Amino acid sequence: MFSWVKQEQGGRNKDGEMYQTVTEGLQSLYTKKLLPLEETYLFHDFHSPALEAADFQSKPMVLLVGQYSTGKTTFIRYLLEQDFPGMRIGPEPTTDGFIAVMHGENEGVVPGNALVVDPKKPFRKLNAFGNSFLNRFICSQMPNQVLQSISIIDTPGILSGEKQRISRGYDFAEVLRWFGERVDRIILLFDAHKLDISDEFSEAIKAFKGQDDKIRVVLNKADQVDTQQLMRVYGALMWSLGKVINTPEVVRVYLGSFWAKPLQNTENRRLFEAESQDLFRDIQSLPRNAALRKLNDLIKRARLAKVHAYIISYLKKEMPSLFGREKKKEELIMRLPEIYTTLQREHHISPGDFPNVAKMQDMLQHYDFSKFPSLKMKLIESVDKMLATKIAVLMAMIREEESKQPPAMVSGGAFEGSQDGPFGQGYGEGISAGADTEDWIVSRDKHRYDEIFYTLMPVNGKITGVNAKKEMMNSRLPNTVLGKIWKLADCDRDGMLDDEEFALAQHLIKIKLEGYELPTELPDHLVPPAHREPSETD
Repeated sequence: MFSWVKQEQGGRNKDGEMYQTVTEGLQSLYTKKLLPLEETYLFHDFHSPALEAADFQSKPMVLLVGQYSTGKTTFIRYLLEQDFPGMRIGPEPTTDGFIAVMHGENEGVVPGNALVVDPKKPFRKLNAFGNSFLNRFICSQMPNQVLQSISIIDTPGILSGEKQRISRGYDFAEVLRWFGERVDRIILLFDAHKLDISDEFSEAIKAFKGQDDKIRVVLNKADQVDTQQLMRVYGALMWSLGKVINTPEVVRVYLGSFWAKPLQNTENRRLFEAESQDLFRDIQSLPRNAALRKLNDLIKRARLAKVHAYIISYLKKEMPSLFGREKKKEELIMRLPEIYTTLQREHHISPGDFPNVAKMQDMLQHYDFSKFPSLKMKLIESVDKMLATKIAVLMAMIREEESKQPPAMVSGGAFEGSQDGPFGQGYGEGISAGADTEDWIVSRDKHRYDEIFYTLMPVNGKITGVNAKKEMMNSRLPNTVLGKIWKLADCDRDGMLDDEEFALAQHLIKIKLEGYELPTELPDHLVPPAHREPSETD
């Protein structure tokens, strides 16, 4: 089982390369194969701190990012269905620091300086951002069922206008980048009345470059505008996002009102319910996909570490032995884009694997290239072997672990019972309409369907498939859909329809035209009375 659900004793076979859990395998591969390469070529100084045991064993994490007063803290409270320690809600910028909302037996707050020395928490490397950050970082612990499966990171409200000139005292974008590399889901929250992406917000989103698969967007407070305004707001949001998220794929946007207050505008209630359920399913799937996400992140990290090694060793090779080192250093920094192109061709590397040129040029100013290590092919080959063979073994282990004992989905809070009872999405609508009534729901409109039925020249109380097709084609539904409706309505499989079967077909067409999905099998409450099997009491 996955270690963030239940810790188990790992075991290796005689060749030392098989592990009982995926988490143990990932940690071992990183420590033995990738970490030596990172340490040799100063990867941790340029890119990301070394990973620790807690990074592999931690629960899935969700990072919330958005401008102030877009509902980030309220969104967390909506999911947990209870207040959490350190929570502040208001129209002004209330959350002025990072809050890690995690599970704990006792409710309370752990300050940042204490948090980064706890080896059981995945935050030790945040110590590098100094006291200015740590004084604004806390862990809010509480016994909550939702937090047994995931942890949630609340962030300071991003400033706009004159407010964004205020210095936070630490590198906000770098902290977000650190979290972005380690979390399982990044949720960007927008307010229907606050769509502008400020300079600070733009920098925050750019900090998540390379983590595009983790990003989801929530357009909150969507009930405060009518349908026409909502269409305009959605279009404006997509246009704004397109300028800062440079990916060909369209980012997934969820519309809704994520708080436990009455909707101000109810005309889109059904849409909001469907969107919230989609978002819930996405979050609920995180424990199941956490091992795959950690594996994917390790692969991305290994590719970047390899490229970094090639860059550093190339700069070392180009340096003169004695004289003109400073001049050569400046020349190499200026030629870095050209060096990237050379390494791409020489080592067959994708351009997307290379780090940001401007940032790399800025960091290289502070190093003596002559002290850089030369290229050590054994370290590169070790990582290549890990990517070629070891990763495939862990992929197979993930599926094997899931089949033996699937990880529990996120439950409790707003996730509890959202599909059960009369208030579950779609209850009493579409195909489920009439499920809790004694009469056959189709009979309510059967008199209208009968009028059509008798114009189709029934013989012995039935119409042929040819005549039924002519009428059903008037719905303009595709033949594939009409064929499915025919199979559901032809209860006795005789290739003809009696008056009840025809009425059922018309009812199913109506359901489909209203935007609902058809079932694979006909529910019991829709079976025509004449085609029902007599019960034992009868």
